[in-house]
Amino acid sequence: MRFAVTERDAALAEAAGEVLAKQAGAEQIRAGWPGGRTESVDAVWRTLAGVGVTGALVAENAEGNSLGLGLGLDENALPALMETLGRSGLPVPAAEVVAVGAPLLAAAGAPQLPAVLRGSALLTVSLTPDAPVPFAARADLIAVLQGDGLRLYTSDEVETEPVESVDGSRRLARVHARAGGGLLLAEGPAELAVAYRRGVLATSALLVGLAGRMLELTVAHVRERHQFGVPVGSFQAVKHALADVELAVRFARPAVLAAGWAQSAGDPETAVRTSMAKVLASEAARKAARTAIQCHGAMGYTTEYDLHLYAKRAWALGADWGGPTEHRESIARRLGLAGAADIAGEGAAT
Repeated sequence: MRFAVTERDAALAEAAGEVLAKQAGAEQIRAGWPGGRTESVDAVWRTLAGVGVTGALVAENAEGNSLGLGLGLDENALPALMETLGRSGLPVPAAEVVAVGAPLLAAAGAPQLPAVLRGSALLTVSLTPDAPVPFAARADLIAVLQGDGLRLYTSDEVETEPVESVDGSRRLARVHARAGGGLLLAEGPAELAVAYRRGVLATSALLVGLAGRMLELTVAHVRERHQFGVPVGSFQAVKHALADVELAVRFARPAVLAAGWAQSAGDPETAVRTSMAKVLASEAARKAARTAIQCHGAMGYTTEYDLHLYAKRAWALGADWGGPTEHRESIARRLGLAGAADIAGEGAAT
């Protein structure tokens, strides 16, 4: 089966890319870390919202969508858009807002939807019970599992406890919400599963973008860096290592496209395809980070170097919305393979 990005989906990704190329760089990524000036990050996010990024999966006639920012696209739009956002490294809850939160707010007729679509209110979502929530330390709206389903709270309705992360720009925090409060956005296994798979899909695409960006930075470096009078990139070991990364990215990208198609089409194998996308994307990003650091030599191990801004994000997102081991085990169970836990463990060790 051949997968291709439609003209409309590609146009949205291109529009987002133009904004990011002009406004988002290493300075904005660093601004997202504790102590940084997040105003510059928020300004870029509002601009992205203005071109329709936040409302990509919100119906044009959704209740409360008086801004006309809903594009009415489906999950097929997520791979290209999220890969573009991933390449930028912009520290925003892109998967949580675009793929999960905004569509759920629209379906629930939440009055907070216009502010989220404008980018004036920062929303974050977590569907993992009792886990630290990304961006909860600075979000205005927080949706977490509570009691009978996923509930939306304002920041002053919950208590947040900041948690350190390998990627400080994700501003992790544990969220303590009172039972019975908040606005119910989704409930029941089926509804929550759809939202979860969208989050997995979007995160997978972000990882593909990060992997591509780290590969791009490394290729540029080994072309310019000379040793023994020749470019480092001319060494066979370096060529082979970077070729392995390129192959990993090329295998991951169509898997993410396939997962997007499966979700939009209601394919019976949606869960398997989505988990496959997350496994391949996580591994591609992990391989890209490791190879990029090695090919940069000593400077690659310096955390102040810009490469680490992308590597740290890749390490964090690789474990978010289910890590490779968890998704391998899920695939094994759904395929009826014996020793699912053993298979998942073996795959994780490779």
